Amino acid sequence: MKSGNISVWSLATVLLTAVFVQAQQAAKIARIGYLSPGRGRSSYSEALQQGLRDLGYLEGNNIAFEYRNADGKFDQLPNLAADLVRLKVDVIVAAGDAPTDAARKASNKIPIVMVLSHDPVAVGHVASLAKPGGNVTGLSTLSAELAGKRVELLKEIIPKISRLSMLRDPRNRGTEPHLTEIKSAARALGLQTQSFELRSSDEFANAFRAVAKTHADALIILPGALFNIHQHLLINSSAKLRIPTMFPEETYVLIGGLMAYATSYPAQFRRAATYVDKILKGAKPADVPVEQPTKFDLVINLKTAKQMGLTIPPNVLARADRVIR
Repeated sequence: MKSGNISVWSLATVLLTAVFVQAQQAAKIARIGYLSPGRGRSSYSEALQQGLRDLGYLEGNNIAFEYRNADGKFDQLPNLAADLVRLKVDVIVAAGDAPTDAARKASNKIPIVMVLSHDPVAVGHVASLAKPGGNVTGLSTLSAELAGKRVELLKEIIPKISRLSMLRDPRNRGTEPHLTEIKSAARALGLQTQSFELRSSDEFANAFRAVAKTHADALIILPGALFNIHQHLLINSSAKLRIPTMFPEETYVLIGGLMAYATSYPAQFRRAATYVDKILKGAKPADVPVEQPTKFDLVINLKTAKQMGLTIPPNVLARADRVIR
């Protein structure tokens, strides 16, 4: 009887322990670190949250976010990344090349999902797209055809174009191949090019004055967190010059920019949620291939075109994925 009582007691203990462990596992909240060079929550972080909600992750229920935003101060990214590492988050979502670099240097163990990386192999985030090989995986925005297509579109809209200017943040090393491709496409079309480097918003005014002095017929803004933070300033500056400008992402066009030919940044962050999900379910970043965009959208703002006195050819409008009227 005694041994029987011990057996019953032991069985009860095992069952209670199993229930307790299951309850703990069910109650576990995954902590997601979000590292950005920008300011506060944005359409990008909201898109990530929406993507996770679609996959069954509810903030405060089974997931929690730790936001660390540099407010445009890139030198703060290493400290912010280190803070997320100290918190022992389960995954870090890095919004751009600079945050990815900071997260990589802060930890080689915590999984990192990079988003908006323009050339992750070239800058050393991953060994290859197919086999990342470390603690970083995610999404790349760079496509070989993208830069040349932007130049061709400007040529279609402005047939007499002869001079093309570009604005670029040199700290964004992933755009170096992009710049090379733009220059190559411009040469093929007989266009002269001039690029200007900016590292802070304080340099915007001088840059646009320099663009005006070159008598540029069009302007291309290369991708970069600095520019994303100051979208309105860039849009207003190009409008004052009445210079047709190709922006790096559709959000610029939705708030008044002329045009963009690019993958959707919010869509990339929604897609990044699937990477977070895989990692939380046990996948290793080293084994999860980096995804490249396969679809690019042409977005045109006709209101802005009219204000600039610019007529968009019907054949270009017909190819647009979205037209703001």
